[in-house]
Amino acid sequence: MSGKPRAVIGQVLSEELCHEIERRVPRVEVIRDASLIRPPRHIGDHGGDPAHERSPDQLRRFRAMIDSAELLYGVPDEDPAELHRTVEANPALKWVHTTRAGGGAQVREAELPPDALERIVFTTAAGVHAESLADFSVLGVLAGLRGLGTLQDAQRRTEWIERWPVKTVESATVVVVGTGHIGCAAARKLRALGAHTIGVQRSPHAQPQFDETVGYERLHEVLARADSLVVALPGTALTHHLIDRHALAALAPHASVINVGRGSTIDEVALVDALHKGRLRSAALDVFEVEPLPATSPLWGMPHVIVSPHGAAITAHEDDLIVDLFIENANRLLDGQPMRNVVNITEFY
Repeated sequence: MSGKPRAVIGQVLSEELCHEIERRVPRVEVIRDASLIRPPRHIGDHGGDPAHERSPDQLRRFRAMIDSAELLYGVPDEDPAELHRTVEANPALKWVHTTRAGGGAQVREAELPPDALERIVFTTAAGVHAESLADFSVLGVLAGLRGLGTLQDAQRRTEWIERWPVKTVESATVVVVGTGHIGCAAARKLRALGAHTIGVQRSPHAQPQFDETVGYERLHEVLARADSLVVALPGTALTHHLIDRHALAALAPHASVINVGRGSTIDEVALVDALHKGRLRSAALDVFEVEPLPATSPLWGMPHVIVSPHGAAITAHEDDLIVDLFIENANRLLDGQPMRNVVNITEFY
């Protein structure tokens, strides 16, 4: 035993990045055993393959390792129940760093007792994925403005369709609901292309990425002006179905909807209905109310809908950025400084 605080790696992470933590946070002892971590199915699969079963001895050793943490990197197996178990088993645990931007939802789903929520600091990877999700937002806006779905549908039918006038980004108004890391990154890129950007937030205040900012009470008013709607909200009780049938009805029929936040923020049944009836032009969706999106969902077959399997955030450098954030927060914790991305334990975002 080194006497240093134990930082346990509870998820998939390369040995190279484990060494990076050791190099940049020499005040902690980094504990890991890759043989006990479920193997990843693809890049960004932090929880590993759920079909992988540990032997009884491996499970015992895995839990003993996790339960020895003072600092814990990742929710073990991305499983809120396993988070609950280790919190109950380990009174020495001080901090859990989730590898998701929406890690607050994992903390909520763990159903931890109030004393644990007060005792332990929970942080998220918010901001790490902002640029990638902003790119997807730009894709969705451009797809709507240029009629990508119409072009693809005609191409599948090998039909040379009549040309039609399109709206340029320079002449477009984009409403961004949610002005956190993702919403601001999307607005910055869209504004650079010439779009007029309107941010919708709980407590409106000027932000340089937006031409205008308004509160939730003016949501329907600004939606009526939108050529595109980008939803970049966390999933909370307050944001559940914030984009409901009334909000969707406020949009013009030529408008497109892009969701890079959480699936629960849009009433999916109402969205499908609006798309089916031609009351909206298109949608680009990276998140859904039920994931994986059921094969029976009408969204799969709609030519004007882009379905992305909640993967728009993943990049080859995702883990590098998450580890950078973990390292910064570890040093802040050890120095007694305020940490970044602390989960709100009332609303869990």
